[in-house]
Amino acid sequence: MTHDRKPLIAPPLASLPPIPDWLVRELRSDHAGETGAVMIYRGILAVSRDAGVRDFAARHRATEQGHLELLDQLLPPAQRSRLLPIWKVAGFLTGALPALFGPRAVHVTIDAVESFVDHHYQQQLDRLDAEGIHPEIRALLAICQAEEVEHRDEARELAGGPPGALLRLWGRIVGSGSAAAVVAAKRV
Repeated sequence: MTHDRKPLIAPPLASLPPIPDWLVRELRSDHAGETGAVMIYRGILAVSRDAGVRDFAARHRATEQGHLELLDQLLPPAQRSRLLPIWKVAGFLTGALPALFGPRAVHVTIDAVESFVDHHYQQQLDRLDAEGIHPEIRALLAICQAEEVEHRDEARELAGGPPGALLRLWGRIVGSGSAAAVVAAKRV
């Protein structure tokens, strides 16, 4: 696990070749997603009193904050989603609500979110590879993806087996909400 992670540093924007519009939209959705992720963990920490869940959330919130700071470096404020206040509230509720129901609900939620994020980052990496552009950005996104996969795998392990029907439904809602948020963040 990445407990003692070093901050990710983006190359100065002025030193990068122009970033194509499709990649700006992807980075906008990544920035919105990392904003939401920070808020998910804040929501968990605001509600949960379980020491293990709180440790899990605090460690992963720090990693997500690092991802957000990286994207702050890559994406000028004018290119960020104008819906950030919505992503903050949605993220907080996505963390706080399952925390009301205990550790298993929290871990299923994180598994669902991070499963979606893994695929989302992979799509971006595949396109960057296909176009052979921005290897610096690709490398940074690959690190973010690997850390998100660590979060997913830890959550999955801590969940202690397949979830029941209600938690499976919740996981699908969380995954669908994440996908809808990406579509909206790319546009606005």
